[in-house]
Amino acid sequence: GNRVALAGGGEGVVGLDLGSGGGLDCFLAARRVGEKGRVIGLDMSPDMLDLARRNAARLGAANVEFHLGEMEAMPVEAASVDVIISNCVINLSPDKDAVFREAFRVLKPGGRLSVSDIVLVGELDPRTRESLEAWAGCVAGALPREEYLEKLRRAGFVDITTQEKGLAGKSYPIVSLWVSATRRPA
Repeated sequence: GNRVALAGGGEGVVGLDLGSGGGLDCFLAARRVGEKGRVIGLDMSPDMLDLARRNAARLGAANVEFHLGEMEAMPVEAASVDVIISNCVINLSPDKDAVFREAFRVLKPGGRLSVSDIVLVGELDPRTRESLEAWAGCVAGALPREEYLEKLRRAGFVDITTQEKGLAGKSYPIVSLWVSATRRPA
């Protein structure tokens, strides 16, 4: 799911893309936040950051910056971001609680998390759960839907809304979950 389309950002907004890769979602978001806004891409791969920075230079995207780091310890100032977006990356983290705590920390009061992820709607067999291929495919690291949402609540998020989309042709008990959640205004 393209979370940029659902993030609701606008002119002057500061956005953060978790797992920004080559920067595509950052560049799409940069158009929405305008010259007064800023988009931060966060990725743990130096190679992807190099690609994203080359893409930014080629596109002349002056309001986009890329940082090396992990979602569990974001190199972003507290209460400095209006909207966090992510596309099927949080479930790759072995410590999703830390990711949600960090997301809450960097969001401004009233800020919004708007992400898509894969969640379980049934049980995975042990072989799939241990498969590196299933892990890389965002399946083995997926949490049950309600556990994912409870982790958001425990981190302090409110006004959690979701949309589910089945994944045609998938043999696993998974769905794509689009989530919007808010850090309570001060």
